Amino acid sequence: MISKKTKYAINALVYLAKKPLQQPILISEIAEHEHIPQKFLEAILLNLKKDGILASKKGKGGGYFLLKSPNDVNMADVMRLFDGPIALLPCVTYKYYQKCEECTDEDSCGIRSVFLEVRNHTVELLKKATLAEIIKRGESVH
Repeated sequence: MISKKTKYAINALVYLAKKPLQQPILISEIAEHEHIPQKFLEAILLNLKKDGILASKKGKGGGYFLLKSPNDVNMADVMRLFDGPIALLPCVTYKYYQKCEECTDEDSCGIRSVFLEVRNHTVELLKKATLAEIIKRGESVH
């Protein structure tokens, strides 16, 4: 299950992706529209900015905006940013690999093989799930 922080990040990103590119949006507007506590949202947006997904403008007419195209922001990257590894076992993670304590031979481990396949399919689906795709799917429901 994804964390509340990741869910809020996705909601905020989708909201920003629906706005004209590079148009700064106030944190208070995003928080109110997406029902996210503003202080929590501030920290989330700062992480997204540090990761190069968002940018911000200070002063009058300021706020946050997408730095990347909605086609270039995928859920695998967002989930890894806030929740860490996507894999269910440490021995099959992409960026956070750790050998399992009880494992004697990774190469012949059937458990590892199954969970590697699960991870690979999950990551493949999450990479296809861009902000643009999420918006498209949301519009087709109505």
